[in-house]
Amino acid sequence: MAEEVQYTEDNIRSLDWKEHIRMRPGMYIGKLGDGSSYDDGIYVLLKEVLDNSIDEFVMGNGRTIEVTIKDKTVKVRDYGRGVPLGKVVDVVSKINTGGKYDSKAFKKSVGLNGVGTKAVNALSTYFRIESCRDDKMKAAEFSKGELTLDSPIEESSRRKGTKVIFTPDESIFHNYQYRTQHIERMLWNYVYLNRGLTIIFNGEKYYSERGLYDLLEKNMSDEPLYPIIHIEEEDIEVAVTHTNAYGEEYYSFVNGQHTTQGGTHQNAFREAYVKTIREHFQKDYDARDIRSSIVAAVSVKVMEPVFESQTKTKLGSNDVGPDGPSMRAFVNDFLKKYLDNFLHKNPEVAEALQKKIHQSERERKDLAGIKKLARKRAKEVSLHNKKLRDCRVHFNTNKDRSEETTLFITEGDSASGSITKVRDVNTQAVFSLKGKPLNSYGLTKKIVYENEEFNLLQAALNIEESLDDLRYNKVVLATDADVDGMHIRLLLITFFLQFFPDLVKNGHLYVLATPLFRVRDKKQTFYCYSDKERRDAIEVLKGKAEITRFKGLGEISPDEFKNFIGEDIRLEPVVIGKDKSVHELMEFYMGKNTPDRQEFIIENLKVEQDLVEDLEEV
Repeated sequence: MAEEVQYTEDNIRSLDWKEHIRMRPGMYIGKLGDGSSYDDGIYVLLKEVLDNSIDEFVMGNGRTIEVTIKDKTVKVRDYGRGVPLGKVVDVVSKINTGGKYDSKAFKKSVGLNGVGTKAVNALSTYFRIESCRDDKMKAAEFSKGELTLDSPIEESSRRKGTKVIFTPDESIFHNYQYRTQHIERMLWNYVYLNRGLTIIFNGEKYYSERGLYDLLEKNMSDEPLYPIIHIEEEDIEVAVTHTNAYGEEYYSFVNGQHTTQGGTHQNAFREAYVKTIREHFQKDYDARDIRSSIVAAVSVKVMEPVFESQTKTKLGSNDVGPDGPSMRAFVNDFLKKYLDNFLHKNPEVAEALQKKIHQSERERKDLAGIKKLARKRAKEVSLHNKKLRDCRVHFNTNKDRSEETTLFITEGDSASGSITKVRDVNTQAVFSLKGKPLNSYGLTKKIVYENEEFNLLQAALNIEESLDDLRYNKVVLATDADVDGMHIRLLLITFFLQFFPDLVKNGHLYVLATPLFRVRDKKQTFYCYSDKERRDAIEVLKGKAEITRFKGLGEISPDEFKNFIGEDIRLEPVVIGKDKSVHELMEFYMGKNTPDRQEFIIENLKVEQDLVEDLEEV
């Protein structure tokens, strides 16, 4: 008989603020991650500090913020009013302490400063805050939330403002790395939403003159079908256009906070936009045809916003303030007035928009019949085929997908077998490809339903109607590190960019990094992901090493594979560069042969050849 567990007063304990944050960091900053995803915890730490500086700017204090990141240490310096000197320690170490509870000081703030900087403090091995105001300065330092230095207030000639320096704790954020592309995305959004603000990141200047207009212009992956419509009022700003890309693409913000998961304001916009367009054209168009290929940015400012998590990625507020109208009425009234007026004053834009709606309508009706057959076929195949080895997480349409869920897309039975044997069956699923996918560049969405491989992959991901229904938070391309594997990877990326670009833009697509080499002797084994790591390993083993070059995932035993898809998994996010549109990128890589691409291939083959020669020397 099992021993009875006692439940007494001794089982009850109270954690202080820092212990609770360190024990349950996910409650405060969402997922931890290693920095490969834009919403990993290390970026939330940076955002929490930046939000305080942004709120100072919004209140008319300080027009420049300096951000420096070097050797995993972050510095943020603003030129606002500075934290009141007598409260410098309290605002970063006492939960529910902050100036933003006073609505006179911060009317439409991002956060309440009740938790954010405290979480940064508790989750950092080194944390320092300096405040300068009234020709005086106060500084304090902490380690994992413990106060290590409490400097007295002293005279200072420095400009007023606040500086925060922190180094995230590597025991919590394992193998983390700040990725420039994710930081740039965050900083650009800050300046788009705060015209007149300058952010200097590692010496580079970020500044925007036209707000959301600039955001759309910089982030669109395809050419707009008509000039960007840019309309605004005191507490709401909208920029919108259409392209020929598939899907719907939204950038939504609340009080300067990027709500990557949308929320009530984004839903209100989607609904109000359809209503306004129908009324303007006096046609009962299908909502899917009106919103197909839309690219829109929406920013609202509200009193006391309610978010669905501490990381503030989804707005839950139904009203714009305690005494204000509902979010739906607020957004609808704005669009009814300003969007309708714009279309009346710009008939050429209205004509281009209506033409796009008619085009989407024709495409939808052309696909209706084939969709039905494709769904039936996908269901039949899934009943008799093990292409998808799903995870055990049960999905509910009323619940957000788990942030931990991952789908590995593999080539062939050998690789999928290895991953399947050692995966976490609760959260990791495997989809096995059969041969090379079709080059889908330039093809219409009809091919997604006619091609069995694409149809089954779309069904597995559940993205036919909307990205909101995506069943896995991370879609990982797990292909061999050889020419064929690279080609398959490129074909899959082309598929997603061609038909589901928002899946890539919203940070769901990754490439699994697996070791290129195993370097070992009788005592030690090193798995090396680059030629430099290989050389370093050989040096450690004094040159007496057995070197194995892994060309295919099937060559890696399941026992070894377990190391590469577990806690120390290395994922490279697929990020679209800003220098070229998606169309230009796919034309270069997947279109007809061009001299530029031939030169690119020759150069990369030379690099590969040099590597092979180096190995032969070893």
